[in-house]
Amino acid sequence: MKLGALGEDRLLDQILLHLPRGTGQKVFAGSADDCAIVEIPENKKYLVLKTDCVVEGVHFVHGTDASDVGWKAMMRPLSDFAAASAVPHFALVTLIVPQQTNAAWVRELYRGLRRAANRFEVTIVGGETSKTQGPIAIAVSVTGFVEKRRAASRRGGRSGDDLFVTGWLGGALKQKHLKFVARIVESRWLTKNFSIHAMMDLSDGLGSDLPRLARASKVGFDIELENLPVSCGATIDKAISEGEDYELLFAISSQDRTRLEQKWRRKFPKLPLTRIGSLNRKSQIANRKLPGGYVHFQQPR
Repeated sequence: MKLGALGEDRLLDQILLHLPRGTGQKVFAGSADDCAIVEIPENKKYLVLKTDCVVEGVHFVHGTDASDVGWKAMMRPLSDFAAASAVPHFALVTLIVPQQTNAAWVRELYRGLRRAANRFEVTIVGGETSKTQGPIAIAVSVTGFVEKRRAASRRGGRSGDDLFVTGWLGGALKQKHLKFVARIVESRWLTKNFSIHAMMDLSDGLGSDLPRLARASKVGFDIELENLPVSCGATIDKAISEGEDYELLFAISSQDRTRLEQKWRRKFPKLPLTRIGSLNRKSQIANRKLPGGYVHFQQPR
């Protein structure tokens, strides 16, 4: 079967079948989560690892400012750190470019990488370069740590939990996807003050990412479409399916709803927090009213 017919999730189910998925004693979150989160012997923190990439023609178009490309390349794995409520420390950068690429473009790329890394006090400590005949690709690997009591994954959602998202959804492809800031500050505040049952970042769109959280947590979900925080100029369908928002989606006990909303408004008065639905015990984890989000190998960006 061709990858275009298989799709990203089914492909991952096949190639990750025999890899740890967060069930072993030494693996808190594995290959099916936003970050790998693993035990460190005799340490109160988990080691957190993530690698991500941006590819010309998929994550940015030809002619995009190189500094913006570098910013996005670094912020993408940092957004996954936010989903784990982890603190990033070190990064490796792999650059794969055609040999005719202008050296000035590469210097600007690294300027963007450094600016994004400096935003969260991340140190770029090395990497790799290689040439290609195809499009430009940049892969960034990040390591860091998270306290065991504050580590978040997709797997802990419970029936009856409220579902919340930060920020606005939809319209990110116009500009936000090149300028976003990973929600690390917000996720660290959340896990310090509340018990977050499950969390992930929205990169492929609510229509793809919410079902992934529900499957990982082995629950169903109900979405209140009329409550979605739709960006100005976007539609509900775009808010669900377009992707590239890099906001947080998380599940929390409904008993904490009022306290969360009150404390959030005081802490982050300029950033909306919206309850969009809840998790439930439905045996079939699906919602016919929820259009699918972005699916790698099947759709163009």
